[in-house]
Amino acid sequence: MRYLITGKNGQLARAFQQEFDRRSTAFLAPDESAFDITDRAAVREAVRSYKPDVIINCAAYNLVDKAEQDRDKVFSVNAEGPGILAAAARENNAVLVHFGSDYVFDGAKENGLYTEQDPVHPLNVYGESKLEGERLVQEGTVKHLIFRLSWVFGEGKQNFIHKLSEWSQNNAFLKIACDEFSAPTSTHTVVNVTMRALEQGVFGLYHLTNTGYCSRYEWAKYILAELGITKFVRPVSMDSFKLPARRPGFSAMSNEQLSRKLDLSIPAWQDAVTSFIRERKPSHE
Repeated sequence: MRYLITGKNGQLARAFQQEFDRRSTAFLAPDESAFDITDRAAVREAVRSYKPDVIINCAAYNLVDKAEQDRDKVFSVNAEGPGILAAAARENNAVLVHFGSDYVFDGAKENGLYTEQDPVHPLNVYGESKLEGERLVQEGTVKHLIFRLSWVFGEGKQNFIHKLSEWSQNNAFLKIACDEFSAPTSTHTVVNVTMRALEQGVFGLYHLTNTGYCSRYEWAKYILAELGITKFVRPVSMDSFKLPARRPGFSAMSNEQLSRKLDLSIPAWQDAVTSFIRERKPSHE
């Protein structure tokens, strides 16, 4: 099996590269400057040349607030790009793995976690672009795997665990939203579950998160405890931050459908956070 990975420098792409190195699996992860997923000709040439069995799309525009003023750019990367990859995958009989977001939901559901059957209603431009990306992938190729993710964390600086650690060093106390709920999800979990789905020949759209959910405040408290950092954390409303993009208050997704499909027990978010922190031994310790 040969894999082509987009978005080489992101935390999720790096996790896939590490896993493929560990497995001695053939893969190509071109630098993003040399492989722009919004360039149809470049994508077609890269896929034809490398002939991957699987394309893993980790390229994304993830700046949720900036996206409100950058609609063309975010739709180009999060929607048109995946559509281009889907066409190239279809032409070369490759499987396309694409990652969506819990921000396709509006947070209004009250009777349980979000499932794949629930109606979508994004509140911000980023969520709209991710939903359109899902649609274009589904229309572009039958051989697709779309995984909706939430609160992803892994190696690198673009995740809540790293940012929280920095904030705790630079502030006397912290203010964290207590009315925003979702499921923290480890890149390690995403990689493992994705590989299992590919090995079993599964296609379709699924929710891929670590099991359970929490508020961002609860997550912050858990992280700080695991890091051994003593810091006062004040629970506040999301509205107090006056961010440009609206966010769903509750966007926690159920991974039950995927767990059943793969006959797999996906670790709880607490276990994933603990493993991540303990394996990396943060520099302040």
